[in-house]
Amino acid sequence: MTLYRKKPYPLGEIRQHLETGPIVLVSSTWRGEINIMTMGWHLMMEFTPALFGCIISSANTSFAMLRKSRQCVINIPTLDLIDKVVGIGNSSGAEIDKFAAFGLTPVKADKVSAPLIKECYASFECRLADASRIDRYGLFVWEVVAAHVASNLKNPRTLHYRGDGQFMTAGPTVSRRAKFKPQNL
Repeated sequence: MTLYRKKPYPLGEIRQHLETGPIVLVSSTWRGEINIMTMGWHLMMEFTPALFGCIISSANTSFAMLRKSRQCVINIPTLDLIDKVVGIGNSSGAEIDKFAAFGLTPVKADKVSAPLIKECYASFECRLADASRIDRYGLFVWEVVAAHVASNLKNPRTLHYRGDGQFMTAGPTVSRRAKFKPQNL
């Protein structure tokens, strides 16, 4: 398993890690309990402040924890964690301690109470920015308040769920920067 050296990262640039649609691990805490959930339904909503939206079912153990605590950490795993990602998604935080069960390390965050996951290459600390769509859609809108991205990994092999138990991984970066208008970068 690769260990990552994370460093502070510009919040206005985190979209390059999230827009690609990777599977993420959402860590949460409430009243001394911590949990992790696997999630694929998410989107970047704004650059500054960095707003991130995600859909979470009310049937999920994390739903109540996130709603009550109004904070979380969005962690991005890589290919070496694929079996843990699937295992976390197939288990309930009401029944097991997912950090212990899957051998993951909780790390104290800078600005929220929820833990970062040490084994993930990127971690984004979030506070709830808009709760108005939670009841109707399960849509949480988060503001990213701190970002930590491994500096020793240039092309992370993130996981992208394709349905039916199949994943694809991110491949090499292909640049077309010179073709972009500056305001669209």
